[in-house]
Amino acid sequence: MTPYLQVENLTKSFGERVLFEHVSFGLAEGRCVGLIAQNGSGKTTLLNILSGKEGYDEGKITFRNDLHIGYLEQTPHYPEELTVMEACFYHGNQVTRLIKEYEECLQTPGTPGLDALIERMEQEKAWDYERQAKQILSQLRIRDFDQKIGSLSGGQLKRVALANVLITEPDLLILDEPTNHLDLDMVEWLEEYLGRGNLSLLMVTHDRYFLDRVCSEILEIDDRQIYSYRGNYSYYLEKRQERIDSARAEIARANNLYRTELEWMRRMPQARGHKARYREDAFYELEKVAKRQVHEANVKLDVKASYIGSKIFEAEHLCKRFGDLKILDDFSYIFARYEKMGIIGNNGTGKSTFIKILMGLEKPDSGKLEIGETVRFGYYSQEGLKFDEQMKVIDVITDIAEVVELGNGKRLTASQFLQHFLFSPATQHNYVYKLSGGERRRLYLCTVLMRNPNFLVLDEPTNDLDIVTLQVLEEYLRNFKGCLIVVSHDRYFMDKVVDHLLVFNGQGDIRDFPGNYSDYRDWKIAKENHDRQEKKLKEEKKPQRARTHTTRRMTFKERKEFEQLEKEIAALEAEKKALEEALCSGSLGVDELTEKSKRLPLLNEELDEKSMRWLELDEIEN
Repeated sequence: MTPYLQVENLTKSFGERVLFEHVSFGLAEGRCVGLIAQNGSGKTTLLNILSGKEGYDEGKITFRNDLHIGYLEQTPHYPEELTVMEACFYHGNQVTRLIKEYEECLQTPGTPGLDALIERMEQEKAWDYERQAKQILSQLRIRDFDQKIGSLSGGQLKRVALANVLITEPDLLILDEPTNHLDLDMVEWLEEYLGRGNLSLLMVTHDRYFLDRVCSEILEIDDRQIYSYRGNYSYYLEKRQERIDSARAEIARANNLYRTELEWMRRMPQARGHKARYREDAFYELEKVAKRQVHEANVKLDVKASYIGSKIFEAEHLCKRFGDLKILDDFSYIFARYEKMGIIGNNGTGKSTFIKILMGLEKPDSGKLEIGETVRFGYYSQEGLKFDEQMKVIDVITDIAEVVELGNGKRLTASQFLQHFLFSPATQHNYVYKLSGGERRRLYLCTVLMRNPNFLVLDEPTNDLDIVTLQVLEEYLRNFKGCLIVVSHDRYFMDKVVDHLLVFNGQGDIRDFPGNYSDYRDWKIAKENHDRQEKKLKEEKKPQRARTHTTRRMTFKERKEFEQLEKEIAALEAEKKALEEALCSGSLGVDELTEKSKRLPLLNEELDEKSMRWLELDEIEN
């Protein structure tokens, strides 16, 4: 295999803090490599170094000549005035530059040089390239190609950046947490997409199923060194434990010999011969091994849940909608004691709204929600991750409480409690702005659990947490003597902690499924296969209409119509959204309300008509 990348003796530090020291590794063509490490160990820093966005202290990095690298940052940045489609071609290649030139020509009066550009587009097969870009964006639930980057949410921006990286078809893909902000269907689509070709990939992700199915090699940063494992995540877990056991045995042997040599060192006179000096040098090397420690960092979540009564919460005939979008439609549910519920569904189906209604942050349109008197919520939300950047870690905790009650008369000081969360005494006195994204989430989780809740509501708790933290959080939640609702796109995490699922299918269609995510996925695949078979049997019974034409490509006129339709559909959808928001605002006068109510059905009819024509044109070349 052709070597793409070789790293030799790389060292990186921030002040006195050394992230990694004299590490070496390589990456060859066709290898899919996952990078694993505890939060704050330098995963993102290493990716930034390899992509040229950050410098390093010493070492050597060698790339193959003319290697095209695509890098998905954890927090991508684009000029706010760009449209979605322009952002997709912002970091591009020869074909994307040609498409950009073609788009600019169409916007220029008289379209100078259009014929030559069309010929070049044909030669480079750029028509298919642009269509592929729109298909990838659609798979990632981005359909308004003219929407401005400045108006996108953080999750939408991450998906546009992912599309940008995939569209450019680089020789080497470097991805930092690619599954964040993707719903389960998107994650599985991305798994399949990355598994199609002979990709070369270096990736950081906390999604262990994704890691297991995509990567064929694991790199681990541990104690400032890098260890390589030629296998997937399951293989890594097995071999990592063997490495730790072997290191412990080596340290134990060194300690036994060290005691003997230490006695000799104390006995020997100061003036020594050559052999004695050789033994003395060997003693100091032995001392380094004997005093080495094997760090198996564990987040020990020993916080006990407070007492919870038999009445938890009861939802009766809840309804909630935003315009034509139904979130809850006559939803009723009685939550049981010690129940552990997972919530899944595509983005926009109402999962977070349901959580906010439960927490009293959002009002239902109708229906009743009763919460038991003994319920003490612990709420972990995406919006809650906000700290004063100038505060120290220890101060964030002591502002909540000086001590944490564990039950049975046991208590921990704030500092002791933080050590259970892998915050060393030195780290506790760091300012918040120095923490990595994962360390911030760990600190936030700490602030939620230290209040001794008996009902945990976790909205996407796995984003940016390292795998070590996730493993112990899973263990804690399995043994948690309280109630749990968790919204997560991490399939492995859901499999470990929930008893059953609420599946949000959209438009108020909510189904209770008895099992974890893998059970649900197996059932869903079996159902889809059954439905396909049923459909196939029905089609075989129908008389087949003979085809009257062969497959052809769109004419230039049809392609122009196709592109114009996309713009018109996006504009109509934007108008429809604005209309629905205005109708739901409660601030319109009678005349405005009547006018907008009349416009909405006409708008839907026009949108349906243009969408059907768009589909007809799209089918021509598919």
